[in-house]
Amino acid sequence: MEAVKNGDLQQASVLFDRYQLRIYNFLARTTMDRALAEDLTQNVFLRIIKYRNSYREGNRFQSWIYQVARNVFSDHYQANKNRKSDFISVEKMSDTMSDREEENEQEERERVLHRSLAMLNDEQRELLVLTRFQHLKYEEVADMMETTVANIKVKVHRAIAKLREHYFELERN
Repeated sequence: MEAVKNGDLQQASVLFDRYQLRIYNFLARTTMDRALAEDLTQNVFLRIIKYRNSYREGNRFQSWIYQVARNVFSDHYQANKNRKSDFISVEKMSDTMSDREEENEQEERERVLHRSLAMLNDEQRELLVLTRFQHLKYEEVADMMETTVANIKVKVHRAIAKLREHYFELERN
């Protein structure tokens, strides 16, 4: 990233190759919409080029790019919050899942997990995606969210409890 910041924009392709899938997965799980996640992922990489001077040398690039991704998501959400949207519609989630007649038990558990994840509030879902799916350390997430590690641990613990509650409720039905 330091090379990109210093004007070598060709190095951005290396960053894209390395982080594109991770950022896409983060945004797909956050938005619950694959097409939107693709668009937002492109916006993240456009922003890292546009705002390359805001990158502070010596800081972890991974934390910085996830912060950019969070900002892109937040900006999109703010711009579209007044529109009628099925942003996190559980019905829509079930439509986007595969329609195969014979699904094995693992696929069913994953479907219930994703539906449960969709039922969480934005902050809880984001914390679980970052810590559990993207495997970021609590310290990195705390830096991104400008809070303490202890606060992140408490929030993740509560989010997991809520996810577990939703999961078992859906599984019973």
